[in-house]
Amino acid sequence: MIATTLRLALVQAASTLEPAENRGALARLTPDDADLVVFPEAFARDFGEPGSEVSSFAEPVDGPFSEAVAAAAEAADTTVVAGMFEQGPDADRPYNTLLMRGAVAASYRKVHLYDSFGYRESDRLTAGGIEPRVVELQGWRVGLMTCYDLRFPEFARALVDRGAELIVVPAAWVAGSRKVRHWRTLLTARAIENTVYVAAAAQPAPRYCGHSMVVDPFGDVVAETGPGSPEEPAVVRAVVDREVLDEARRVNPSLANRRL
Repeated sequence: MIATTLRLALVQAASTLEPAENRGALARLTPDDADLVVFPEAFARDFGEPGSEVSSFAEPVDGPFSEAVAAAAEAADTTVVAGMFEQGPDADRPYNTLLMRGAVAASYRKVHLYDSFGYRESDRLTAGGIEPRVVELQGWRVGLMTCYDLRFPEFARALVDRGAELIVVPAAWVAGSRKVRHWRTLLTARAIENTVYVAAAAQPAPRYCGHSMVVDPFGDVVAETGPGSPEEPAVVRAVVDREVLDEARRVNPSLANRRL
């Protein structure tokens, strides 16, 4: 069935250093009135202090965190996306992976590791293969990317070339000078240049930037929360509408007008 609309809920919540706590938070925080619920990057277990070892917290994609995501999705009759560290061939450097469970079962390994602004994510993690991940949910083509992937416009375009109409961006966007401005600008740019919806669920301040938001294909921010805090999780709700998508692509046919 092709749905004309899709109800989104972005859960802006902080993960902790205790995986069991985070699994419990999935059940507690997953709304039961959305078609797609998105949690932030690394929700299974926070990164810890910069440079911290995370390999001992990595799991298989069918491990305890996956079971908790699937259980939360089933209990709320929805589909849930959330981030984890996935065991890989290099035991010391797991993947930074998104899980999607519910009406759709999928996973995506972060391609672009955060070797920027003084961080070296590649020292602790392994990059996924360069293959954009697009899945179908109720007739909507949903592209998956994680945090730093947002800074690479060609990656978002690759998702759109594979049919993405909505790009979901779980993130732990580290706070700092200009970082909120970069976050809001890049999310809006990806929506405008690709005429797609962009839905970004972020971990909250003070360590991260918060400002989870949904941007429509015209570049209008249709829903957004503030920086937030670990003590007060927030839920950003929005409805993506195929009529808006079609109208944006009619008015601004930049995808059709490309000359490669």
